[in-house]
Amino acid sequence: VVSTQSTGSVRCCFVSFPQYLIPVDSCVIVMSHRAEKSGLSRDIQKKLEAKYNLDQEVQCRAWIEEVLGDKLSDQEVGMNNFQACLKDGRVLCRLLNKLNGEDLIKKINTQKMAFKQMENIEQFIKGCKAFGLKDGDIFQTADLYECQNMSQVIIALYALSAVSVKNGWTGVSIGAKMSERNERHFTEEQLNEGKTVIGLQYGTNKGASQAGMNIGKTRKIMD
Repeated sequence: VVSTQSTGSVRCCFVSFPQYLIPVDSCVIVMSHRAEKSGLSRDIQKKLEAKYNLDQEVQCRAWIEEVLGDKLSDQEVGMNNFQACLKDGRVLCRLLNKLNGEDLIKKINTQKMAFKQMENIEQFIKGCKAFGLKDGDIFQTADLYECQNMSQVIIALYALSAVSVKNGWTGVSIGAKMSERNERHFTEEQLNEGKTVIGLQYGTNKGASQAGMNIGKTRKIMD
């Protein structure tokens, strides 16, 4: 239902939707036409984009394709191209399920509506926390969907690979391997022996001598 109303010299247009009808197209338009940043926000955004590493993107692309056995939708390397491959969240959800060995994400939305795609990304983020990733390694939904911080998305993919190896994944991986606990056990006798040793942090006088030291003139004592 569309109605118009005039207030002085301003003419307003009001649109009302039935409760069962969601203006999906309007939502998509709003999300895809974010106002351009300015001032400090613009400077911060430029710094985030400058941190983006194309070599790391290439590694992430190859890793995802190897794990899933499928090619990504956009084969051209670049921040915006990589974002387009992951934007709907479906690839990420499939990746997490594959690395886990069983489905952490039970339902992956296939619709092209904006809120359904963002729901996939949110499910992936929750799944990563359950998988073992730390909060500092995980990105926010807008970082990927609105291409706000793709560097953080790369960091999350590297962390996901490292945690998957720790959790038992034996396939291909990227990045450094996570450290593992290495407990050492000592007998009571060994612990007591350690108490008799003076650590070097306390200093040592081994080999020290004052021979040859002469500071200033010598003082002669006369009887």
